[in-house]
Amino acid sequence: MSNVSTAPSNLRRLWHKWRFHINILLLAIPLGFMPKYFADAALSRGDSGLGEREIGDIAVGPWSLKLAELRNEPPVDIGPAGHIKSFNAMLCATCIGQVKATYLRIGKPRSLRAAGSIFFGAPYRMGTNVTIPKRTQADDQLWITMEGWDGSMHQASIPLGTASPATVAWLAKQGGKP
Repeated sequence: MSNVSTAPSNLRRLWHKWRFHINILLLAIPLGFMPKYFADAALSRGDSGLGEREIGDIAVGPWSLKLAELRNEPPVDIGPAGHIKSFNAMLCATCIGQVKATYLRIGKPRSLRAAGSIFFGAPYRMGTNVTIPKRTQADDQLWITMEGWDGSMHQASIPLGTASPATVAWLAKQGGKP
């Protein structure tokens, strides 16, 4: 038998001394991200409104809807498809049974087939992603097209600067080219 003493190394002593504190730190770091998580969850559920920036009520023929930007930020690049901007809407209580579909696009639609992106979801909280065309200018209009169950079609437009100032600022930064 050898009489070699097995003294613990400095690293082992340090680990035994501080492992409790390191574990507490590992639990505390995710807690720092919890407020943003809960804010995003409330926005997704609709507890904090339709979106980060509500645009207001917009009359579209005999109907109306409340429109909001989901996030008050520039358009998101989704790769080869270009850039998109997310909007949410809520139909008026009296027109829920009369409206078949609601569409949103930048630039006036040529026909119902080119009406833009369709809103999806419940009438009290619908959402869509609008593609930002390459030729978009800061003074363009955001067009809302609503189709009724009776076959009627109504349109309204609002300036892009009113609908999304963050998009207009992004366009100016891009030099008019997304």
